[in-house]
Amino acid sequence: MSLYEATVPQLTKMLSNLERWIDEAEAHAKTKGFEPDLYLGFRLAPDQYAFVRQVQSACDSAKFAAARAGGKEPPKHPDDETTLVQLRARIRAVIDFLASFDPSDFEGAESREIRLPFMPGKAMKGIDYVHQMGLPNFYFHLVHAYAILRHNGVPLGKMKFIGGLDVYDV
Repeated sequence: MSLYEATVPQLTKMLSNLERWIDEAEAHAKTKGFEPDLYLGFRLAPDQYAFVRQVQSACDSAKFAAARAGGKEPPKHPDDETTLVQLRARIRAVIDFLASFDPSDFEGAESREIRLPFMPGKAMKGIDYVHQMGLPNFYFHLVHAYAILRHNGVPLGKMKFIGGLDVYDV
């Protein structure tokens, strides 16, 4: 499996799932009679990011994983979302950025040197970055966003997390 296949399609799928979780959260808030934007401040524990920051971080992790492995400059986002509508726009912007890649962008990506801004003087090979940092960090924040919604009563289950499967008849 190429690094393109390991990143772009799956990151896109999971960000699309995240958009659907927000749909479910909005519907749940309406049935319970509270403002859906309250979800932005919800968190699992006092020392963890709130929902808004988990979504921002999942988006950042997705765009950085693809950009660093695919050799493109990621878009900048100021982390100033205060509504679910704005969070949706951020998710959509990252999905659109991911759509700008094609497999040829990832040619040689396995051995591409990835420098990490938070580890000055250190680098990783592309394949190691994607599998040891890019994807795990993305899923870390995505799972926390999911768990915050689920913890607050949004009726999400495993298949809403996983999303559609490419199955066929046998």
